[in-house]
Amino acid sequence: MFDKLEKIEKHYQELEEQLATPEIASDPRQSQKLARERANIEPIVAMFRRYKTTNRSLEDTRAMLHEDLDAEMKALARQEIETLERMLSHLQEELKLALLPKDENDKRDIIVEIRAGTGGEEAALFAADLFGMYSRYAQTKGWQVDVMNSSEATGGGFKEIVFEVKGERAFSRFKYERGVHRVQRVPLTESSGRIHTSTATVAVLPEAEDIEVDIKPDDLRIDIFHSGGAGGQNVNKVATAVRITHLPSGLVVICQDERSQLRNRQKAMAVLRARLREAEVNRQEEAITKDRQSQVGTGERAEKIRTYNFPQDRITDHRIGLTLHNLPKILAGELDPLVDALATTEQAKQLQAQTV
Repeated sequence: MFDKLEKIEKHYQELEEQLATPEIASDPRQSQKLARERANIEPIVAMFRRYKTTNRSLEDTRAMLHEDLDAEMKALARQEIETLERMLSHLQEELKLALLPKDENDKRDIIVEIRAGTGGEEAALFAADLFGMYSRYAQTKGWQVDVMNSSEATGGGFKEIVFEVKGERAFSRFKYERGVHRVQRVPLTESSGRIHTSTATVAVLPEAEDIEVDIKPDDLRIDIFHSGGAGGQNVNKVATAVRITHLPSGLVVICQDERSQLRNRQKAMAVLRARLREAEVNRQEEAITKDRQSQVGTGERAEKIRTYNFPQDRITDHRIGLTLHNLPKILAGELDPLVDALATTEQAKQLQAQTV
């Protein structure tokens, strides 16, 4: 472990030297890439340096026991040794966790796509509930939520809603929400009190930066049209909705929730970049479709990752077998107990894999 830490620290020093050179400073793309790489390893380097400093202090204090000291001083030295040993043990455990493989997307802003699945009108209402839950969760974190596109269902709720979440490490928390969410409850329109089961699918895409995806203007077809959704008279009278088609891949993105054509175009391009980045990472144009399919499946009830049971006030995450009985709080945005449990389970699996 310590050989690996020494290499990371050496690489950190090399990155600092490179970033200080005029050649790198004059190249924004390369400079941003190296700065991001340095930022990613900076916390572990700082922790390793604290470990080495603490270890040196421990060695120096142990050496004091061999000196000609009175009983009181030796007692104080032993107390200090115990304290430093606890600190060293804690830092060692923290370093083990810090060395676990990192998801390079964890620090990114995200684009979330929620779609009604099986269940008709009730599925659309559940999609709206999920959007509300995620919006409130983001609010508790101080993150910004911005709707990019939505399609309302006739009975209320959403057939589809796409929104952006901007905030520190948004992807690291939202990535566990990818998949099929199942709800079991009695719809308001159900006179006999029968419980219905419906689903909604959630896809979470890390947002791409402008410099990561090279989109040629000639590869785009941009159509402007009148919005068909809510938004007041301005939306209906002025053509502000934007449809962008990426001709090489066939990807189509529509944004119509803003009154400004410019804002809709900016949002559409952000979604397009995120989708193209997924395709580039997987080195094939169909990768994003496959990735989304792996996230959300077909929306069938049997593919669920989580069940929200209203009659029993129960929420169960099937991936880790966790059941909680505070459904109203979770729907109000208190998602941390679920997300923390999922993150801890993933961390434990990684630690176990390293010891095998």
